[in-house]
Amino acid sequence: MRQPQVHQPYVHQPSVNQPVNQLEQLYRERSLTAYAAGLTIPLQANHLYLICRGIVQLHTIHDDGNETIVGLCGPSMAFGASLTNLHPYWATALNDTDLLPLSLTEIESSPALSAALFPQIVRRLQQSEAWLAFSGKRLVTDRLRSLIVQLAQDFGQVGPNGVRIQIRLTHHQLATIIGTTRVTVTRLLR
Repeated sequence: MRQPQVHQPYVHQPSVNQPVNQLEQLYRERSLTAYAAGLTIPLQANHLYLICRGIVQLHTIHDDGNETIVGLCGPSMAFGASLTNLHPYWATALNDTDLLPLSLTEIESSPALSAALFPQIVRRLQQSEAWLAFSGKRLVTDRLRSLIVQLAQDFGQVGPNGVRIQIRLTHHQLATIIGTTRVTVTRLLR
């Protein structure tokens, strides 16, 4: 099994058009932990993880053994076991990912850090509520359409030919998110 790598301290190099993120300012000299695509990210109960690069997939398993993807987190989003009551609950790097682990004690003792993390935690809450809302739609086509719109909002980049979703998900992953089968998703996407 591959092990996560600890990178050298994170040093943000701002461009002229990109303001330095407050979280990046607070922790410029912190070490990031890197996870290769497909690696499970060990979650400590007393930590939040801030994504500096990459996409993380959040999962749970139901009593019947079926897996559900309960979230996708991208750059600047926070996640962690302390933000959920789901058990089991785990995270997987969807692509090469760099994380900044932050202890809850550290967050609680720093008003600036708490304030900087608040909008990122709100983003996760908004994503969770959006996913909950479309999971209640009766028709699978409506659930799939709503998911694709949400993915475009969360991970899309506007280009000359429209919006391109910057993450790659399999038909199985899409099906797992919306509670249907891979075969159904494949049929609907044709």
